[in-house]
Amino acid sequence: MNDMVKMVVVLTVLSSVAGGVLAAVNKGTASQIEAQQLKFVKGPAINAILDGASNDPIKDRIQIADGAVERSFFVGKFDGKANTIAFEEFGKGFGGDIGVMVGVNIDSDKLVGAAVTVHTETPGLGAKAKDDPSLVSQFKGLPVTDSLTVTKDGGQINAISGATITSRAVCVAVTKAMNTYQKMKPQIQEEIQKVGK
Repeated sequence: MNDMVKMVVVLTVLSSVAGGVLAAVNKGTASQIEAQQLKFVKGPAINAILDGASNDPIKDRIQIADGAVERSFFVGKFDGKANTIAFEEFGKGFGGDIGVMVGVNIDSDKLVGAAVTVHTETPGLGAKAKDDPSLVSQFKGLPVTDSLTVTKDGGQINAISGATITSRAVCVAVTKAMNTYQKMKPQIQEEIQKVGK
């Protein structure tokens, strides 16, 4: 019985130390991981959507609390005015969550673009959503009040051939982004003024 107590104490101490080390490593590398994601995962999508901005949208990022979640909005300046944002939303695809970066012009309340950031879709089918611009290019110029669905569901967005579930997920992500934008527009307008100066 005495050996059993010793073993439980030793295992408890080892588990606590290992947990502490893992937490410290996670905290210590969080900023590096975020910088790598911004450079290699989200950055290309942000730069494609906000192409032609006179500033660096990744550096001119604002963060706004949306309930318990803090959202990042990347601000683009055009003609000397900070009036366009890009931010990420997610939809459930065939292989898991699909991240979609969505750009909105605050003056016109219209989409300026969309780009897939992350996915785990089937190569050659759903994975086309990231590299083939035929799907995401359809969102440009649409008002943020539209409800977006694929043509198979009675909507206006042509799905990628053989990847209807992926196309639906992208539509869901863009629709969620438009709803988030409409809900948070007053806070976005307030915060974006700080970037405009």
